[in-house]
Amino acid sequence: MNGIPDDPELWDDVPSNPSGAPSFSEIAALHISRRAVLAGGIAGGLAALAPISGSRAASGPSTLTFEEVTHTLGTTDAVAPGYDARVLIRWGDAVATDAPAFDAASLTADGQEKQFGYNNDFLAYLPLPPGTQGSTHGLLCVNHEYTNRELMWPDTGRGDALPEAQGRVEMAGHGHSIVEVRREGEHWAVVRPSKYARRITAATPMRLSGPAAGHTRLKTNADPTGTRVLGTINNCAGGMTPWGTVLIAEENFNYYFAGNAEAGPEAASRKRYGIKGRAWYAWHRFDDRFSLDREPREPNRFGWVVEIDPYDPNATPVKRTALGRFKHEGAAVAVSSDGRAVVYSGDDQAFDYVYRFVSARKIDIVNRENNRDLLDDGELSVARFDADGTMAWLPLIHGQGPLTEENGFASQADVLIDARRAADLLQATPMDRPEQIAVSPRTGRVYINLTNNSARDEVNAANPRAPNRYGHIVELSPAVYPGRTNVRVGHHEPVFKWDILLQAGDPADPDTGAKYHPDVSANGWLNAPDGCAIDPEGRLWIATDQGSRQIKRGVPDGLYACDVVGKGRALTRFFYRTPIGGELCGPAFTPDGQTVFVAIQHPGERSDFNAPSTRWPDFQDGVPPRPSVVAITRKAGGRIGQ
Repeated sequence: MNGIPDDPELWDDVPSNPSGAPSFSEIAALHISRRAVLAGGIAGGLAALAPISGSRAASGPSTLTFEEVTHTLGTTDAVAPGYDARVLIRWGDAVATDAPAFDAASLTADGQEKQFGYNNDFLAYLPLPPGTQGSTHGLLCVNHEYTNRELMWPDTGRGDALPEAQGRVEMAGHGHSIVEVRREGEHWAVVRPSKYARRITAATPMRLSGPAAGHTRLKTNADPTGTRVLGTINNCAGGMTPWGTVLIAEENFNYYFAGNAEAGPEAASRKRYGIKGRAWYAWHRFDDRFSLDREPREPNRFGWVVEIDPYDPNATPVKRTALGRFKHEGAAVAVSSDGRAVVYSGDDQAFDYVYRFVSARKIDIVNRENNRDLLDDGELSVARFDADGTMAWLPLIHGQGPLTEENGFASQADVLIDARRAADLLQATPMDRPEQIAVSPRTGRVYINLTNNSARDEVNAANPRAPNRYGHIVELSPAVYPGRTNVRVGHHEPVFKWDILLQAGDPADPDTGAKYHPDVSANGWLNAPDGCAIDPEGRLWIATDQGSRQIKRGVPDGLYACDVVGKGRALTRFFYRTPIGGELCGPAFTPDGQTVFVAIQHPGERSDFNAPSTRWPDFQDGVPPRPSVVAITRKAGGRIGQ
């Protein structure tokens, strides 16, 4: 197995970080313990955060008033009573006007390049016309993270090396889709034909930009300039910019390359990124890009954040190297008090880090074109959490501290290409798999979902689980400045405060150490927080991903929500559940808060094409389960959450 789990859901559980820096859980234990001594308990924002057992009654209700769905595994999805959840687009549905009809018995690469891709993950809704707050007509931008071959073809196993024709279908199923959508009465529909409709795949031409573009380590036989690359892979979460583009994150790129990983000058870099030479896909057999022996530098061209302009179907996607190379889970964008763009991103692997990029220039709110290359120049930094409740952003700048040629960094390009190793040297805080990040436009607080860390063995007050199988959510508080009409937040400042919003797991089991608001219900607790979003009311919506543990535990994945301020802080409620095997991705709200789009990834996982555990959403013989995007609205109208 060469250290690579067969289950893609467990890819991130294999750590590759040799750093000896104190882990986040160790620091959190010191932090919470110290506060308990000084204040007689967990103070401030954690006042309502307590174990269910023996805690006091809640002092007030949540602002979320919907009736919860139950923790029940089933073959179909379910949403809170009074809501309507309808499939908007499925794997294989038409994106291009000339796309063929979906036929599970006859998948082709040419067809898949024009159809909605597989395993939809990150979602972004951008209004039409551009620059408006339109909530009934817009563009839906959707990542396609990876493919489950055992659910796509009959008599195919997880580890089977597929022939070229099927391998190219897999390549075409990766990437991104852009579709135009419109609300017609009570329901949403895809607009066809649309001048905006577009598929981006593992073979779409892209541009490399920023400090690492053109560097020798990015040059290949196919691209001696080091500035052009084909495709994007394993796109997990992402973000939207204030100027109307989307950022999509390349996550588990390390499992796509086969060959001798220990040969040549890139061996140490590959090891730190977990590139072991045993690929999950067989693409290296017909495409030299994925062979370490034939194109040893090609992996350096993946692991970036890609910027796409969905309003311009002819615009070339750009990999922004200034944001650093690692297993990006997402790219949450904020505007700092000084007008600069800030991008937060987690490196989704056990014991890896949280990063921040601050642009050198301010955002031009008048001329959109002036922001086109804004993310090519700025400062990347990595987080260190301290026991006194503060956190410091440590700049990853060539020539500063240990980031010198003596330590293998000859230029800023080397720092960005090997961002993980640079962060190791700065003694950043190893985290429990940082997933998606959300920024509240109301308070400026930043929420980091840490899904789990199966490799952790320490037990402490902050995370008394060995290993941490349930995850937790960290809240960052940048400095807030008074403004005449809105909150101004110092997202660019070097020091923040931090806290823990909640610790996931079943509060009825004291061994989990779960911590929520004391009024959380038997259906309201969650495992493995992954995706997240802030709704227009300022509440946090949490998507979960337990992987194979979902079926073992008998608890579905789905969408939860909670207040982050007030009497209902950390009182999570269960809003929508996935069909068996499915992971909840997204979510994305329309500006008016009356629709939330969610993505169901890999329904039926842990089964196969011949005998799937569900045939959601079609429920037709011979049709496998199909990853799909669902639009959720209130039947009586109004904002989501009531």
